[in-house]
Amino acid sequence: MKSFKGKTLGWEWREGCIELTLDHEPANEIGTAMLEELEIFAGAFGALGPETSSCIIASARKSVFSAGGDLRELYRHATSVPEGERPKGIRRFLERIHAVMNAIDAAPFVTIAAVHGACLGGGLELALACDIIVADKMARFAFPELRLGFIPGFGGVPRLKRDLGNAIVRDLLFTGRTLNASRAHAVGLVAQLAGEGEALRIARSTATQVSKYDSVARAAAKEFMKPVPHAELHEEIDIFCELFTRPEVMAALKKFVEDSGPMPYLP
Repeated sequence: MKSFKGKTLGWEWREGCIELTLDHEPANEIGTAMLEELEIFAGAFGALGPETSSCIIASARKSVFSAGGDLRELYRHATSVPEGERPKGIRRFLERIHAVMNAIDAAPFVTIAAVHGACLGGGLELALACDIIVADKMARFAFPELRLGFIPGFGGVPRLKRDLGNAIVRDLLFTGRTLNASRAHAVGLVAQLAGEGEALRIARSTATQVSKYDSVARAAAKEFMKPVPHAELHEEIDIFCELFTRPEVMAALKKFVEDSGPMPYLP
């Protein structure tokens, strides 16, 4: 499948590069609809892999890469089932999203996140699954989950620990503060800093450079340099599910859902 157009995203394959574009109002939240289409995307890797050198993940939304998990949907699902069944439901969802993130992480081609605007929570976790993050100077990154009583659940902490020092990991996690693009570039989260509105162009230029080199050597180098931290990812799911059962989390999610602000997902 060399092209796909769904309700939340679409992709096209051209000249060895897949361009996946997130396009889900209002802020590319990752809920069951986007997860289902990401699963279709990951399922196409087997067929596309041999003739693909790179994949770019970008956003069609003007001011956001992705605001993260769909917390309103999460709250609706949690409150629609008996309390004792909540952990089972959230675990099923997390295992599915982890499978997709792991597939992107270990894809047989180079994955590039072209980030502009807000890249928060699960959106940052999607970017972290990629090999390279290119960000325009207006991009900003954050893990605001602790203010709701749980940790990032899409694999973010193990991947951030893999890629960066623990100091910046703890700062992002414990404060929930936003990291601007310049700071993200300085600490090594962002590989290439682009001018405003230029992230996709720079990502395409990077993809062209990637295509010049031997595919077998590239895949071997990626597997060696970027092992998927499976054990820590399993532990993350366990911790998330344990924290999610607390009444404080339901109260925080209820407050979030009832927020009438235009962008309540921002920290």
